[in-house]
Amino acid sequence: MGRDQRRTVRELVDAHGQTYAEEAGIRLKDTPQPLYRLLVLAHLLSARISASIAVAAARALSEAGLRDPRRMAGATWQQRVDALGRGGYRRYDERTATQLGEAAELLTERWGGDLRRLRDEADGDVSELRRLLQEFPGVGPTGADIFLREAQLVWPETGPLLDRKALRGAERLDLPGDRDRLLALAGKTEPAVLAAALVRAAVDKEVAEDTLDRVG
Repeated sequence: MGRDQRRTVRELVDAHGQTYAEEAGIRLKDTPQPLYRLLVLAHLLSARISASIAVAAARALSEAGLRDPRRMAGATWQQRVDALGRGGYRRYDERTATQLGEAAELLTERWGGDLRRLRDEADGDVSELRRLLQEFPGVGPTGADIFLREAQLVWPETGPLLDRKALRGAERLDLPGDRDRLLALAGKTEPAVLAAALVRAAVDKEVAEDTLDRVG
């Protein structure tokens, strides 16, 4: 059984092990702009909307030049709405446009536009980091988890993190619901990559079925 589970993880990661940041065209680094773009992506992904639309909306905001908090706050509300609409993010576009502007202003005023300062304020306490992230309008517990799940690639002290949604993906694949056992099955796979692959299995039944079909 252990061998089958290891193969399941390998097949899942090989076929679906792309982080959402990567899908959104974000080259994640521990620098202000990529971290901000990840925060926006986490905000968009946390709504009850498909991940593909959230990713498309994040790309559209970036293509509109809204890649840092100064530009996001400086854009008009209508410019933000229009960019979200181009990404197909229409159900929540008006409220989200407002929240993105307010969040950009908060990040600029309180942390100088640099999420690394927020990280410093948390001083290595992941619970505090999660709490601070939720001070941004539109970023609740789900959005904070998404941000930290992806940010562990460049903020290793936040991991290894497999959030509740990742564990639901493991359940769908008949894998252990225990973080440490999943990490052991994944070997040298980056936890952020494993987490993203498991989340894809949780939110997309076809990903789970495809993986199980590959295992046979």
